[in-house]
Amino acid sequence: MENFRKVRTSEEEMPLPFPDLPPDVVEMKVKEGSKIRNLMNFAMAQMELKGRRQIVFSGCGRAVTKTITCVEIMKRKLGGLHQVTKVRYKTVLEVWESQDPPPHGPAQNLTVHKNVPSICILLSRDPLDPNQTGYQPPEPRHEAGEDTLGSSSKGLKRPLPPPCEELLPKKLQVQVSDSPRGTGTTTGQQD
Repeated sequence: MENFRKVRTSEEEMPLPFPDLPPDVVEMKVKEGSKIRNLMNFAMAQMELKGRRQIVFSGCGRAVTKTITCVEIMKRKLGGLHQVTKVRYKTVLEVWESQDPPPHGPAQNLTVHKNVPSICILLSRDPLDPNQTGYQPPEPRHEAGEDTLGSSSKGLKRPLPPPCEELLPKKLQVQVSDSPRGTGTTTGQQD
């Protein structure tokens, strides 16, 4: 493949895997190079300003993680959203062109069919069928004044208990010496 360069990539168009969607549902097609800020500004405007009840995020290949990130941001900002996640495979066609074409003829092309993972996530303000595969209910709302640790605790949902001394490695335990040599404290060695 070192003598070939990729000239075109196209994705197979597939219908959304959710039955009974309204015809005007907004589908956010997340690509590898998409900017999360741009996606979220548009999606939030659709849900808050235009009053949409449902929105779908979809992405394939390397865009899957970015798709999930967008969904989690929207769920945290809006709250009370029902979610259905569908995972499937999508066929991507890549056309590669020879960099060293034969002297008496057209350039050689190579077409590669790849099956890449794809994800579609439906977010809805309205309740969805909880028996549906991939359903997640809305996260419970916190009461005002309740300590929720927020985003500054890097995703922790509850406080960690204080460390127990017997669980600390011996290298970290400090021992106080009673010897008159004046060292005061020494660190323990691991046995």
